[in-house]
Amino acid sequence: APGWLRRLCGHLLSERLLRPSGVQAVVRGVLEATDGEISAAVVGGAGDEAAALDWRKCDAVGKILAACPQQCLSLEDYYRQVCPQILDLLHVQDKVAARQFQRVASTTVLSMAREQPQLAERHLLQPLLAPLRRCSEAAELALEDLTAGAMLVPEAELGSCVEDVLKVYVVGNDSSSLLLGSLQPVLGVVFSLYSFARQNVSYLRSPCQDILLWFLEKAEREQALAVLEGLAGLSSHVPTLHPQCQLRVGSEGGAAVVVQETISDEDEALYQKISLEQCHVESLVELLSHCQKSGLAGDFFIHCLKELTQVAAEDEEAPNPAVEPGGSLLELEQDQARQGRKLLVLQLVAALCQGVSDTVFTDIVQVQQFLAAVLQRACAHPARGPGAAAEAQTLAMAMGLVAAVLGGAVQLKSSDFAVLKRLVPLLEELSRTYPEPLTQELASDLRIAILTHGACSPGTLGTAAQGLLGREPGTAARSPAGSAPSPSAHGDSSTGQSRGRGPGASPAPRADSPAPGGLQELLVSACDPQPPGRAAALRRLASLVTQRDPEAIRLQEKLLQVFLENVQHEDAFVYLSAIQGVALLSSEYPERILPVLLAQYERPAQGKEDTMAAVTRMKLGEVLMRVTRALGDMVFRHREPLIRAFLRGARDPDAALRASSLSNLGELCQHLGFQLGSIIQEVTCCVTAIARTDPEAEVRRAAVHVVVLLLRGLSEKVTEVLRDVLRDLYRLLKHVATAERDAATVLHAQLALEELDSAMRRVLFPPQTLEKKIVVLP
Repeated sequence: APGWLRRLCGHLLSERLLRPSGVQAVVRGVLEATDGEISAAVVGGAGDEAAALDWRKCDAVGKILAACPQQCLSLEDYYRQVCPQILDLLHVQDKVAARQFQRVASTTVLSMAREQPQLAERHLLQPLLAPLRRCSEAAELALEDLTAGAMLVPEAELGSCVEDVLKVYVVGNDSSSLLLGSLQPVLGVVFSLYSFARQNVSYLRSPCQDILLWFLEKAEREQALAVLEGLAGLSSHVPTLHPQCQLRVGSEGGAAVVVQETISDEDEALYQKISLEQCHVESLVELLSHCQKSGLAGDFFIHCLKELTQVAAEDEEAPNPAVEPGGSLLELEQDQARQGRKLLVLQLVAALCQGVSDTVFTDIVQVQQFLAAVLQRACAHPARGPGAAAEAQTLAMAMGLVAAVLGGAVQLKSSDFAVLKRLVPLLEELSRTYPEPLTQELASDLRIAILTHGACSPGTLGTAAQGLLGREPGTAARSPAGSAPSPSAHGDSSTGQSRGRGPGASPAPRADSPAPGGLQELLVSACDPQPPGRAAALRRLASLVTQRDPEAIRLQEKLLQVFLENVQHEDAFVYLSAIQGVALLSSEYPERILPVLLAQYERPAQGKEDTMAAVTRMKLGEVLMRVTRALGDMVFRHREPLIRAFLRGARDPDAALRASSLSNLGELCQHLGFQLGSIIQEVTCCVTAIARTDPEAEVRRAAVHVVVLLLRGLSEKVTEVLRDVLRDLYRLLKHVATAERDAATVLHAQLALEELDSAMRRVLFPPQTLEKKIVVLP
């Protein structure tokens, strides 16, 4: 077009733009004028080209709106007239034109924010975020002058505001400092709304989550961590929902903000406060579960661990004004705030461990920072007091992780060792000041391995790595020449000194054929006070039994003694490893080991409490059942002593042991099947008496379960093996099904009756089979 025509059209459009509703009229006119080109492109089959043309056209219109026309006297006046109309473009109801109008509005807002940030913030961003800022903690609105229950932000206005923020910030996807800075003050309200939507059915959950994730992704890491700290309630970087405001469920699936009513009951107020904090913590953990790939979840987890160390230090240094006389009210309030912060940090760490701990760390730097936080807490506050066991176990896990990383669980480069060297001062301090000698020794060995880049790998590293990952001791660290690792650092039990510290130490034999010294070291490690090392040694001893190691065969009585001692350990990982070892040893040498186990099961060690003795016997019962499964058909040779031991256990005063013995008896009968023989009479009499007379429901339940397993194991041979007792068992089951009060016991009886019914039907009505016969006539 000629120049005069372009200037005249621009002048007319600018005049129309400055009139009321002029922005929408101009945008609609420009977009409709080019719809014919887009339709022609779609008809011609160029769908992608049409979409690109559509987006380019919307961006061009947005940039035109962002530029102030020449006939406008003041830039401030132009923004004051145009910006409200631009925000109205986000609310166009026409479904056909809504997407284009929203694109134009988003592009215009972003262009204005880049060209005139101060005017854009005053006339665009602040009005856009006004509903959220109105109910923020930093709001200057005098809420105390409003009546309780008064509507502060209606449902429609709040929902529209959240959707507008999503369109401008998230869909526009411009991470300028102005946009991030304007959004940060309302993130606390958005997070409260997200947490509220998680508890209710609301369409606001998804847009609120997208807004929060977008900010955490686009912001700098320090800024994102500060926001997360504010959302968690650990700082005031992010203003939260005003304490006098309350979110209420809307009638259209949204939410409204009202003035909170005063709660007179202190217990109810405390309950609501605790519930709200718990809900916020769970929401924060769910939000962080979407940030694991970026490493933000790991950084925040490490930040919480450092906060835990700092809070513990402040707790030890600060006096308790509630105990000391003369403490002022201000000191008492400060102490309560400090205790509340400590509880919140503990709650956050526990929730993060449970929710995002499986893949929380993404690189070696985060692993180093996590280990540094744990080691620093151990150096500052050695394990003592009521939580000493948990602190020691955490430290053992962290040091085992260092050993595993050094031992080949992660392929390390020279840059990784430069990162790990930051742990050297902490390990050195730990080796000098920690009260536990074994921990001191392991810290010193880890320091040597890090400084030598794994060239010198003391033997304690193998045991530590095995305690964490189940690896073989000694295989966790490699020498530079590829030789076998050094011997275990536990050494002789009388000296307790480590061996193989120097680089010139002689290599140990390979793990698949250990020397007698290696077996002795494993036996010593099986008495390690740290559960991971003890369990690892027990599992290695069990593998030697499976491999039929000559030295292990010679010392099988010693191995049995070590396994039985560890069966009594309270840690589940330790006693399950010991149970596995005893079961493997018994299945390999049943003639020598089974009598010892049966004697221990029938007559527990003296001098113990009744409860502890019953628990130990139940663990031995699990060992006997594992042996039964491993022996298979060979269990027939040991039928009578096993059944006799379980029948005696079924008469024990302890109810849990009676139920356990009956369960073992049922599984044994299922394995024996038709090999039960005449002993079935004793089993039937015992089960019948217990099912009818035992006062404990779980014991009666176990007795009926024995019948279920017996019928299931015999299958079609029920009428042959149980010929003499089948009627008694049927009457027992019918009695239990009609007279028993425990629902689970009745269910077991019904299952047994179904098994019996199906077995009898198979006997009385065998399945008809069609056979093809070919007869050759003479």
